Amino acid sequence: MTTTYPLRTIAAHELDAWAHMVTTTYGQDWQEGGLRNAASSLEPDRTIAAYDGQEIVGGASIYGRVMTVPGGTAPVAGITLVAVLPTHRRRGILTALMREQLTGLHDTGGEPVAALNAAEATIYGRFGYGIASHVAEIRGDKRSMALRPGTDLGDGTIRLLGREEARPLLEKVYESVRGTAVGWVDRTEKFWEARLADRESARDGGTALRFAVHLEPGGAATGYTVYRSRPGTVQVIEVAATSRPSYAALWRFLIDLDAHDGLVYDGAVDEPLKHLLTDPRAARATVTDNLWVRLVDVDRALAARRYATPLDLVLEVQDTFCPWNAGRHRLSADGDSVTCELTRARADLRVTTTELGAAYLGGTTLSSLAAAGRVEELRPGAVTAASLAFRGERAPFHPSGWAFPAF
Repeated sequence: MTTTYPLRTIAAHELDAWAHMVTTTYGQDWQEGGLRNAASSLEPDRTIAAYDGQEIVGGASIYGRVMTVPGGTAPVAGITLVAVLPTHRRRGILTALMREQLTGLHDTGGEPVAALNAAEATIYGRFGYGIASHVAEIRGDKRSMALRPGTDLGDGTIRLLGREEARPLLEKVYESVRGTAVGWVDRTEKFWEARLADRESARDGGTALRFAVHLEPGGAATGYTVYRSRPGTVQVIEVAATSRPSYAALWRFLIDLDAHDGLVYDGAVDEPLKHLLTDPRAARATVTDNLWVRLVDVDRALAARRYATPLDLVLEVQDTFCPWNAGRHRLSADGDSVTCELTRARADLRVTTTELGAAYLGGTTLSSLAAAGRVEELRPGAVTAASLAFRGERAPFHPSGWAFPAF
């Protein structure tokens, strides 16, 4: 709680005022409906605001989600709609909001992990968040995009369906895929509503959303894509497939769409698409940060995931923002048996929670962080052993798609 700008949970009647503050901060008008998507899924009791007298001048919210992590799932606090009015910047409000959220999660035994999409890359590192996944903005020249000869397309078919007919099929495929897709989160009713919302004001000159579903000969859905058309370009919103043939068939469908020379898609860094093409340069990628992760409680967070190789490691953790994490933690992992507890044993690695958050999903490696001087090796070989154990099979990826920095 800051005495100058007190923080508290918003009341139901304050939603419009709170949302007006958020949209003003991000350069939109509440009347445009830019935040209606998020407001429909907001959790008011987890939404806090900073006040200057009676005026709301800052705020942040949490969505309770379940995220796929290496070897399983973990509860995660999705930090979203963080905003401070431009008239009240550099007054400690953002720091107070971040501390209030993380302290509250710790004190109540809430989610052991927090995650967010960052509007700016320079903000959240100082609060212990690390870049845990990346996104590749793929831009394709469809005139040069052809699948490799012999690509297995299976025996299925693709059908264009309306939103209501497609939705239960999308949900089933998504649930199947997210079980092993690190970085994906659960989607309950309200989050599907928000994801598939298609207001005309948000289309930015594009068409309404299109829903293409891949069906096997027996009728089972094994993949889908959601997309819209823009002048000369197919904007691919999401692709999910439970088999290699359905994945390839969906991309052939998108590549073959008439009257579009270009294609754009935000996908995983190791998206298989380029390996399907005879000319991999026909789909070029620009990589940027995707999901930022913060370990709220180091012991609970590290014990919630699994590790690629057996590990017995003592971490000397530094955390000035959440001091309850500071100290030495022994991480022992062998298959499904994982423990992480405070210890007095000699440390093998010295890290901050920022580096542990970056490595948590198995994307950013501890070796690369050590090479940048951000992880200190106290026992020879500890960095290599830890880096191999933390790695995942595929690059983590979080399919976002919100109009605001949201989870």
